[in-house]
Order: sequence, then C-alpha cells, then structure tokens
Amino acid sequence: MKKRIPRKQINHYSKWKYAVLIATIIIMVLSALPSWYGENASVQISNRSEQTIDATQITQYLASEGIQAKSAFQKDKRLVVILEDAEQQAKAKEVLNERLLDNATVALAMEPAAPKWLTDMGFAPIQLGLDLRGGVQFLLEVDMEPVYHAQAQAMVDEITSEVRYARGKVVNNQVQFDFRTDADFEKAQKLIRQEFPQWLRNRSDKSLTLTQSEEEQRTLRNLTVQQNLQIMRSRIEELGITEASIQRQGESRIRIELPGVQDPAAAKDVIGATASLAFYSVYDNATRSTQTLKDSDGNRVVVDRKAVLSGEHIIDARSGIGEMGSAEVNITLDSSGGKKMSEFSRHNIGKPMATVYSEYSRDRAGNSKQDSEVISVANIQSQLGSRFRITGAGSLADAQELALLLRAGSLTAPVTIIEERTIGPSLGAENVTNGFAALALGLGLTLTFMALWYRRLGWVANCALVVNMTTLFGLIALLPGAVLTLPGIAGLVLTVGMAVDTNVLIFERIRDKMKEGRSFASSIDRGFDSAFSSIFDANVTTMIVAVALYTIGNGPIQGFALTLGLGLLTSMFTGIFASRAIINLVWGRDQRHDVRI
Repeated sequence: MKKRIPRKQINHYSKWKYAVLIATIIIMVLSALPSWYGENASVQISNRSEQTIDATQITQYLASEGIQAKSAFQKDKRLVVILEDAEQQAKAKEVLNERLLDNATVALAMEPAAPKWLTDMGFAPIQLGLDLRGGVQFLLEVDMEPVYHAQAQAMVDEITSEVRYARGKVVNNQVQFDFRTDADFEKAQKLIRQEFPQWLRNRSDKSLTLTQSEEEQRTLRNLTVQQNLQIMRSRIEELGITEASIQRQGESRIRIELPGVQDPAAAKDVIGATASLAFYSVYDNATRSTQTLKDSDGNRVVVDRKAVLSGEHIIDARSGIGEMGSAEVNITLDSSGGKKMSEFSRHNIGKPMATVYSEYSRDRAGNSKQDSEVISVANIQSQLGSRFRITGAGSLADAQELALLLRAGSLTAPVTIIEERTIGPSLGAENVTNGFAALALGLGLTLTFMALWYRRLGWVANCALVVNMTTLFGLIALLPGAVLTLPGIAGLVLTVGMAVDTNVLIFERIRDKMKEGRSFASSIDRGFDSAFSSIFDANVTTMIVAVALYTIGNGPIQGFALTLGLGLLTSMFTGIFASRAIINLVWGRDQRHDVRI
C-alpha cells in the first residue's frame, strides 16, 4: 500500500503566536496611552530636613499669590504640586523660594496627566526634546591645555624633589630635565620608568626630554571630560531642572539641554560654580575645634575644622580593582601635597580620615555659599606619600564616582561656552502642533488610498498601520533615554510610508500569484514567502543608515535616527506578522481563484 504523505498546512499560525501578538499590542497600547493624556506643569519640593512639607499650607500660600494648584501629593519624599499651565511654573518657583528660603529645594518638572493606575504600572509619556518643549541649550568646549600642563608640572616637582641636582621645566607640555652628573641622570631615569611609564623619553647627553604618549593624553582627555560631565550634572540640579540632558559631543565638547529654562544667565551662573575637596581628621566627639558634616546617607561625621590637605594638591584620581578584588581609588598628589600627606599619615596610622567634597555656588541673594559632604571615611593603614589609594569605597561604580568627585575637586579643566541657543515655550508648542498635524495628514491620506486601491486587503493594511504607529509610540515611551524631537516627528511621517511599502509589496506579490491561476489561499502563502526576502533586504540597508546617523549625529539628528530605526522594526513586525495573522484568520482557507483584491 502506498504511504500517504501528509499535506503541509498553509496560512496557519499557532495559538502562541496569536498570544504573543495580542500581548505585545496590549503592552504597547498601555505604554502609548500616557503620551495621549499629556503632561501637567508642576513644581517638586524636596525638604532638606526630615520633616514632611504640608501640602495644604503650600496650596493655600500659592492661592494667596494668585497661583491656582490643581492638586498636591507626596511622591518619593517630595511634594508635587500640579499647576494650571506652564506659565505659572516660574512664578510658583519664585514665590515658594521666598517662602521656604533655603530649607527646601524647588524644582520645575512635568508630571504625567495619565490616570494613577497607568503610571503605577511604570508607564510614562514620551520625553520631548528641547525643540518641542522649549528651553536653553549650551555647547561647551573643555580646554585640555591646563590639564596637560598640570600633569607635566607634577612630574617636574616630583623628580626635582627626589634628584638633588635635577633642573626641570615645562615647555609646550613637554618636560625638559638637565642633570649635573651621570648618577643623577640614571637615578632620574629609573624613577621615571617606575612612576611615569606613560611618558615617552628622548635622551640627549645629560638632558632628558619627556612627552606624554597619545594614549595617555586620550585617557586624560576622557577622564577630564567625564569629570566635567559629573560636575555639570550635579550643578544643573541647582537650577531645579529634572529633565536636563547632558551629553558628551566629540572628543572635548559637552552639550547641555535645559528644557523649560528661559534664563540663560541663571544657567551660566550655576554651571560656572566652583568646587573643591579636602581631607580631614575624624573624631568621635564634637569639640570647639571640630565641625559636624553629613555623608551621602545623612549620617553625621565629626571632623577637624582645619583640613589636613586641600584638593588643590590632587593631580589625578583613578578607580581600579585592588589585589583582593575590591574597588579602590588611586590618588596622585603634587610634591608639596605629598609631603603634607606623608607627615600627617605617619603620625596617624590606624586612625580614620575623611574626604570632604565642597561646592561653592551663589544663593538667591547673590552671595557665595558652601555646601560640604563627606564622600569617604577610611582608616590610614600605613604612611602615605604623593601616591596612595582609598579602599572601602563600595562597588566599582561607587569607586568610579568617587574618583570623579576627587578629580572634580582640583583638576577642573576650563570650560568655554561656544554656542548658546534659547527656544521659547510658544515656539516649542507650535512645533508640536505643526509636526503632529503633518503626521495626521500623511496618515489620513495613506489610509484613504490603501482602502480605495486595495479594498479588502487595504483595510488589513490600515489596521496594521494603526497598530504600527501605536507600537512605535509605545516603544519610544518604553525605551530609557529616548527623546522625541522635531526631526523625530519627520521620522514618524517617513515610517508611515515605509510601513505601507511593506504591505504594498506583499499585496502586489499576492496579485501576481493570483494572475498565475493560483487560489486565493495559495497566493497569500506564496506572496508572503516571496516578499519576505525583499522586505528584509530593503529594511536592513535602511537600518544601517539609521544606526550610522544615531552613532555619528547628535540631538535632533539622533531623534530622527531613533524614530527611523524603531519605525523599521515596527513596520516589519506589523506588516509581516500582524497583517498575515489577520489575513490567515479571514481568508487563509479561501480556495477561490476569482477573488477581487
């Protein structure tokens, strides 16, 4: 008896595929919903003490000043006050600063207008870029020349202190040494090989010229720019901006975007604040000669009023992993700082030493003020010199942050504002209105064309297109750090066309198969299979361009690349997966040959 070969079942999806599709759509809809509701202008009040701020008193005080608050509630140890519109934000912050003085921090923020059950699930609106929200943008240039000079001068100080008759000077970031004797020359060479291996040596008689290697300069540049980024992030908080964007641009530039800020002068004052660092002796009990500071956890630490060593002597600070696998921070001091630390540590072995980070800024009256925080307390294990390490800093990430703070204390490279741009809130709102109007127009015309030209399959394409846009908005809202810009809206409009192209290619392949005399079900199966490779190849090439734009570009260009790349992914998902799921259910078993599509 002839063995019967089972026929392959066409146009069939397993139940788990439909479950994945439905679950994905539900999640993306929930993620996109907060953006539909929008955001409310608000102020966030954080009390510097442990006392809770009374919401009723705050709302009553704002009402007395002519500012109507829609609601007020506690959120993450902060009082959030929802206002009627964004114009009242600046006024509310001003009057609250006068009322609360320096007892609390008042920050401008945008709170989701979505229902609480939706936000409690972790969903939030899409973050808008500077061109859509309005604000201030700075482009900063980090001057590396003083950093290179400080490194070179530190070498001169150390070598001349160790080699008696050595004479050194810094010329164009190069170090030139002259020695009296061959013994001094050899001693200096040995010391340089041990302590400064990253410097390139050029010997000439009893002279020695040293130049920093390109790798070391690159390392210093990366560390310095990273340090400045850390400083800027902490200082931006003084402005009360919770959605600031601070990013590195190129080798030595920093781009700062401050949404909602319309006063560039105030931003400049905060960015230009100075910081310092010092080391103090730690005591068990407070006396007249001590002072009490707080650490990052709010614990009180009693330290001497007089610093053992100030941060101006710190040349370098880098994080690493010690011999026991624990995180540590390696610190380099200049010659005079090394002598002070050596003398102090020699008499205080086994005793704790605190590292205190202080930042100087201007208060609301224009007076200079100092904020100090203990960032590390460690026991002195042995006599320290110009190079020593701090252990017990926690994880490697904590050690990296500590190293940045240490470098921020004294090795802050000069920063110059080379570009400044202010976008008004009305212009940002106009950009949002015009951008989404263009998107709605393009979407409406596309839906109409597909419904009229492709009839029943066109309605499937329209459903897939709506799902595609919903999925795209939900995906942008889900991704951390994703920002929607004005060119990003252009990317959304372009995504509409790309999503339709996917369906058009599939439908034309189905038509071709129908002309060959195949049944509707067979044409659907062959059409989707034959179109897949073409769709995949076309989207891959476009994705390469999107990745290149996102990698090389910045700001608005990245916004366009983001929506373009995500749009490619969602259009393939909805055009191939979602569209076929619908078609399989409705016409997957239709064996007619004369179907009009």
